[in-house]
Amino acid sequence: MSAATRRLTTAQALVRFLAAQYTERDGVRHRLITGTWGIFGHGNVAGLGQALVEYADVMPYHQGRSEQAMVHAAVGHARQLNRLRVQAVTTSIGPGATNLVTGAALATVNRLPVLLLPGDYFASHAADPLLQQLEHPVEADVSVNDALRPVSRYFDRVTRPEALVASALKAVRVLTDPAETGAVTLALPQDVQSEAHDWPEEFFADRVWHVRRPAPDPAELAEAVRAVRAAERPLIVAGGGVHHSEAEQALKALVDATGIPVASTQAGKGALRHDHPADLGGIGHTGTAVSDELARTADLVIGVGTRYSDFTTASGTLFQRPDVRFLNLNITAFDAHKLAARTLVCDARTGLTALAEALSGHRVDAAYEAEYRAGKARLEETVRAAFRADDDGAVPTQTQVLGALDAVVGDEDVVINAAGSLPGDLHKLWRARSPRQYHLEYGYSCMGYEIPAALGVQQAAPDTPVWALVGDGTYLMNPTEIVTAVQEDLPVKLVLVQNHGYASIGGLSEQVGAERFGTDYRHRAADGSFTGAPLPVDLAANAASLGMDVLRAKTVRELREALVAARAATRPTCVYVETAPPSAALPAEAWWDVPVAEVSAREAATDARTAYERSVADRRHHL
Repeated sequence: MSAATRRLTTAQALVRFLAAQYTERDGVRHRLITGTWGIFGHGNVAGLGQALVEYADVMPYHQGRSEQAMVHAAVGHARQLNRLRVQAVTTSIGPGATNLVTGAALATVNRLPVLLLPGDYFASHAADPLLQQLEHPVEADVSVNDALRPVSRYFDRVTRPEALVASALKAVRVLTDPAETGAVTLALPQDVQSEAHDWPEEFFADRVWHVRRPAPDPAELAEAVRAVRAAERPLIVAGGGVHHSEAEQALKALVDATGIPVASTQAGKGALRHDHPADLGGIGHTGTAVSDELARTADLVIGVGTRYSDFTTASGTLFQRPDVRFLNLNITAFDAHKLAARTLVCDARTGLTALAEALSGHRVDAAYEAEYRAGKARLEETVRAAFRADDDGAVPTQTQVLGALDAVVGDEDVVINAAGSLPGDLHKLWRARSPRQYHLEYGYSCMGYEIPAALGVQQAAPDTPVWALVGDGTYLMNPTEIVTAVQEDLPVKLVLVQNHGYASIGGLSEQVGAERFGTDYRHRAADGSFTGAPLPVDLAANAASLGMDVLRAKTVRELREALVAARAATRPTCVYVETAPPSAALPAEAWWDVPVAEVSAREAATDARTAYERSVADRRHHL
């Protein structure tokens, strides 16, 4: 007797399959694919488009305006939901597909799952070349979708209907793997999407993917315990893996028991609540003075769920003690072995719990604890000074904008940012009240991430106030998803900071001898110099034209009032504020390597090279 089958198109079968996938961790089950973002064209409208109409009752659909932005929205959604739930993204062939590349790179760099379903050429080559098809003279099976290969954790082109069964299962395995996840791409030739096939009923049965929590190897754990007990000045560096594993309470338990202080990467901030006595804020180039001072003298650095980017290590110049050693707890062996570390290859929560139990009775020296607590007190005064606004009628600085927002948000609010000068100020100053509040995408630091990511987070947490902090440069990159927020009644809050140029890269340009070239938003004279007059661009009016309610704030007082109103709003709302230059810019507490021209006829560049050579001399390889 033959097994039961169901006759569907390939696209219909894929949608039915995705709707039946679930994750389970710690005994809690979640639907894996919560919805599909899509922009339709001839590469997917008759295939996946028709299938999404056919099965609208089991697969929610969200209309995007930019393919890149749809991926950002899906990434924000997955991060908010601890990588246990995912969204899919479908596009046409050609530019629709290549517009996915930036979002895919962001997802894979940050180890965040997203399923990409771009259309592709005819597998049969019956119509060849298609509109928007890239022809290759010696490789007929290549399409523009192959650009997604290097930025995907899994890639396949489904050239036959029956090939979907194995490919779909492999795709979901990667989406749900806590160590290997990232962007997953199934390129779908448009003729195959619409081709019918007799599918086994088992393909559509509910399938639960267990998200494992691997325990540490006993020998590795014993080595780790010996290293911690021997250390006089240990320092924990908390990365994004703490959040992905929901290990915040396990980290707190370890720190409460041992007194080991915690500094955080951009992805790890909020691993401890800001007012915990051992939370020292950010580390690295955008870190706090107390974190970086301790990092320079630490004899054991305990990395938890971090991949040690150059911002975290200050390009290899931060951890300066001659005998410093590293202990890395990471679910990915690739990251655990960085900096020649002792390794604990395991789930963050499982590993931290095991480490705390094995270290029972151990605590750092009281003098060390007193030292970092004094440093934390100085940090809190720095934050208060940066946030303070003595004149409510003055134009606010950027740090005063953050101070006004800090006074308005609740513990549950989510604050999203990714690029520009805001990440540095936020890493140093923001007082994270809960594990999900601080949402910085700094693995790829992608301009244009914030607004679409806010949509994905708002979908994941519909009753939570979600704030997208955006500078003028980032806003001009990708404002289109404001229309989607209006269409889907997502009450995201946009804080649009106008400082008339690329503030962050402008400062960096000056430091490296490029003299702020190409970073200003002002009129240019015939000789190439800037006239000083700002461009007559009204970004607040632009946001309003896309459907947002807009509140303009000219002073600190008006800003506070606007933020309160925005938080209470039930529609997408923008708070627009033009900032004054900071009276005293927050200095970087550690170096970052941006190579400077070795020879130049310009004094700014030669001076910058002299400073560069002094700094690069401090770089070391940890072996």
